[in-house]
Amino acid sequence: MAIDFTLPPEVEQVRARMRAFVTEDVRPTEERLLAEGAGRGDWRVELDRLRARARHLDLWMPHMPTEWGGAGLGPTALAAVSAEAASAGFGSYVVNCYAPDEGNMHTLLHWGTDDQKQRYLVPMCEGTMRSCFAMTEPEVAGSDPTLMRTRAVPDGDAWVVNGHKWFISGARGARFAILLARTEEDPEVPQAATTAFIVDVPSEGWEVVRDIETMSGSHNHCEIRITDLRVPDSNRLGDRGQGHRLGQSRLGPARLAHCMRWLGQIETALDLMVARATERYSHGSLLSEKQGIQWLVSESAIELYQAKLMVLHAAYRIEHGLPFTTEVSMAKHHVANTLWRVVDRAVQVHGALGYSKDSPLADMLLQARWSRFADGADEIHKWRVAEAVIGAFTEHGSTRSATGDLPL
Repeated sequence: MAIDFTLPPEVEQVRARMRAFVTEDVRPTEERLLAEGAGRGDWRVELDRLRARARHLDLWMPHMPTEWGGAGLGPTALAAVSAEAASAGFGSYVVNCYAPDEGNMHTLLHWGTDDQKQRYLVPMCEGTMRSCFAMTEPEVAGSDPTLMRTRAVPDGDAWVVNGHKWFISGARGARFAILLARTEEDPEVPQAATTAFIVDVPSEGWEVVRDIETMSGSHNHCEIRITDLRVPDSNRLGDRGQGHRLGQSRLGPARLAHCMRWLGQIETALDLMVARATERYSHGSLLSEKQGIQWLVSESAIELYQAKLMVLHAAYRIEHGLPFTTEVSMAKHHVANTLWRVVDRAVQVHGALGYSKDSPLADMLLQARWSRFADGADEIHKWRVAEAVIGAFTEHGSTRSATGDLPL
């Protein structure tokens, strides 16, 4: 039988090292700094220490090839390791495998010229340069990039860009942006209208207007105003009109990478839920002995099990060069909603404690809400899945190929 849900010994060793690192060092450091009310300087020192430790343990950049200084894990192994890293708030950052830089690294690796890789990818891999990905705009639906209004006009050996972007994650502190802008007025297909550019930050004409305040506070999701920004043609990333293709090739695996990290958060929430239920006594018994609480636990466990299988299978398809778009859409929708539901249930079991900032669950719930529209809203993914299922039936008389194409 070819189906095997175990990890190779070398991958299991990396996963176990990641779990030990997060459990014994990363999470206790986070908890201590939060309890102390530590300032930015203290956080910076500790994060740098943790990053050095990650390098020493060969946990640095699990998503990147070994020739670029990474661990060289394929998508399936990365799912297991990323879930372990993300069980702590800063786990993904300290191993240099976090959004949006992870996706931008892959984009530069596959689309960048040798010069672009040397100038941008090398320092990113070294952990000395951060980036952002500027696609979403406030005036048009973010789920339809063909409506993009930001324009780039050729001017000699450069491009002049004017436009407006928002919710650009990581914009403050980024040394460069991968910017998508419309360059073609009347392409044969709408998806061939945009081009990607690398923008050095800061640059004249690139203005960070504000860090947009969200329901969970400010988290470096910025509004950008672009006015007569000049970008040399040597900073064009890929060919003209290939921006949509580049963006989609980046976002497909990036969506699954989000899911990988969310698995770690879901499992953390479930562990907290069960720990509280087995310790809290009320009305003659522990919460864990009450059927209403057991239902919350069992529903969460079932959904987490489904989420893990979906992520592993989608990662397997990516790793083996199989079509994966529908499977990633299914996983993205299911895992995002599982994250929201399980954290919410954990808050319910904790009662007032879960609603307070004395527990990590309050912040986890606020952060979880964005997962249902980031990198594609629930409704878009369900629409795409329905298209695939109906298309499969129309072509083959069966929906099998659109439901994982599994041998059963």
